[in-house]
Amino acid sequence: MNVELTVDLDNSADLSAPSLDAFQRWIAAALQDHRSEAEVSIRIVGCAESQALNLQYRGKDKPTNVLSFPTDFPSGLEIPLLGDLVICQPLVEQEAAEQRKLVSAHWAHLTIHGTLHLLGYDHIDDAEADIMESLETKILTTMGYPPPYEPSNGDEDSL
Repeated sequence: MNVELTVDLDNSADLSAPSLDAFQRWIAAALQDHRSEAEVSIRIVGCAESQALNLQYRGKDKPTNVLSFPTDFPSGLEIPLLGDLVICQPLVEQEAAEQRKLVSAHWAHLTIHGTLHLLGYDHIDDAEADIMESLETKILTTMGYPPPYEPSNGDEDSL
């Protein structure tokens, strides 16, 4: 699996993120049965930028944990560019604490979730949600993480 990855942190906020290697492992796992190579860009943002993007692109005036922006090339083009992810670091940490999940497991989940959106998966209706959630669970548990949609007794860890 060849994943070319760019990670950009919003310099106007005091943000941190997992390592480039961690992001590459998570994205490669999500792409395993779909593509042999991909280019993905990840931007790590604070709540203000997440909220502005969520309002602009989804009409929702609140921050969100992950936004996915898939490329939209004409069919037949063999270009590895898959798309962009925007992940809100404060929400990742807040949600992990609220859900009593390891921070690293939540980063992995949201990165995989966003990557599956880039591949065309969605959760608009129950049938689509079941497919996507099952796939996320399979990928994450194969990597040694707990099932993401089950309650956890985990303690927060560091990045």
